[in-house]
Amino acid sequence: MRINRKIAVSLVATVLAGTAGVGAAQAAPAAGGAGAPSACRPANHLAKITQSEASSGHSHYRVTLTAPSGYAACELAGSPTDVRFSNGGKDTGITAGSYGSQQTVVTFGPGHPVHFDIQVPNNGQGKAADEASFTLAAPGGEIPGTSFAEGAFQVAAGTVIGPVQSGA
Repeated sequence: MRINRKIAVSLVATVLAGTAGVGAAQAAPAAGGAGAPSACRPANHLAKITQSEASSGHSHYRVTLTAPSGYAACELAGSPTDVRFSNGGKDTGITAGSYGSQQTVVTFGPGHPVHFDIQVPNNGQGKAADEASFTLAAPGGEIPGTSFAEGAFQVAAGTVIGPVQSGA
């Protein structure tokens, strides 16, 4: 029993020493530090659609974007553009405008979720949707690539997209 314990302790010490050596030779980049990929790039964030509180004559859906640790914070401004809605992989044919201030800049990244609103008129012409695709906007222009968000919602002619805001 004593020999097994000594061997186990020796193995653990060897593994830990090897791991420490690897860590010293190949320092990992700081989470979200310089050189980390931007959270604003479509592949680097997650987006989810949930129902929000209705207003007079409209349904509202919140699209929340979150970024895992290890990505660099970035700035977003205005409403997403090139918004498309689909259901079961088929385009709904509904296009969206925008509303609200397009100048407000928000910080997005790990620990700093953002959201935007999908405002849908309750006109009896709603179509089911389960995915929205969109292009995020930064203060200097659009961010390349298409982001996707999933969740059950409705869209209709006259749907508009609100500006990105801080918080979940």
